[in-house]
Amino acid sequence: MFAKLTIVLTGGAGRTGRYAVMAGGGVCRAILWSLLMSTFFLLLIDPAHPAAARSFPKLFGSYELQSSNMQKFPKWNNMLARWKNGAPCESSTCTTKGWKELIARLQGKDLATQMKEVNREMNLHPYILDINNWGAEDYWATPFEFLKKNGDCEDYAIAKYMALKALGVPIDDMRVVALRDLNLQLGHAVLVVYVNNQPMLLDNQIGSVVPANSIKHYQPVYSINEHNWWLHTR
Repeated sequence: MFAKLTIVLTGGAGRTGRYAVMAGGGVCRAILWSLLMSTFFLLLIDPAHPAAARSFPKLFGSYELQSSNMQKFPKWNNMLARWKNGAPCESSTCTTKGWKELIARLQGKDLATQMKEVNREMNLHPYILDINNWGAEDYWATPFEFLKKNGDCEDYAIAKYMALKALGVPIDDMRVVALRDLNLQLGHAVLVVYVNNQPMLLDNQIGSVVPANSIKHYQPVYSINEHNWWLHTR
């Protein structure tokens, strides 16, 4: 069964996009802005100074434009505000159970092992659509909310991001990537970690950590961390 979700661009572009989204299974409900971003929207971006920006290799074959203006991402910002840098949370909607044990077990391990185990551990959680889990079409959960209630694709990616951050992986080496799966024609989200400046993919649809650019059917729309975001084009 498929459903329709309207996604409205912020920043004055005033365009909408509709996506067919799977009503169950391991494919993320569409969480992306319209993939048909207008030229006007590109002009609204406040890019970082190119000379000071770190140079990254192409991600899924895309070009990228960097910005430090995070106001366009209220769901990301609201998640960070609720996360409170990992402040303990025990309620009907969040728990820290298993978190400290995971971080302690992986502390001091090599990065490849940390990524592999974080990816494996988070992927054990059941996939649940936001509408069924939170009564909202698109809700970005904190890791502790994810541990309590499971989640969909961006929730896996966020939990992996925060776990690796707790293990000492630099923020600037990680991004949550919102993309389009060209095979399924659906929105999806993943975590990418740059290792020796090469992007490695942690995906709830893939059991192992693989080079991101080995996946040819992903088209990134934007990627984000706590410092910057990037618009992707081809």
